Amino acid sequence: MNKQELIGAVADASGLSKSDASKAVEAVFDSVTGALKKGDEVRLVGFGTFSVSKRKASTGRNPRTGEPMTIKASSQPKFKAGKGLKDAVN
Repeated sequence: MNKQELIGAVADASGLSKSDASKAVEAVFDSVTGALKKGDEVRLVGFGTFSVSKRKASTGRNPRTGEPMTIKASSQPKFKAGKGLKDAVN
């Protein structure tokens, strides 16, 4: 399912127009992104938890030349599925 299919499904399930459903989906994505940027986590009971994990700087190798190179520290978004989502899938 891509973003447009998600918007269509939200519109059908909620009875909203596609433009209103699009605004709602975009607002959810923006809210989750904003919270993760601030370092907060977003916990949706029964669905899952969005969080940010920190990756330390490390040393790797350039696959072409074999030369060592440094990989800078970064923040990675992470999602952990909740029990309700796991049970629905299995």
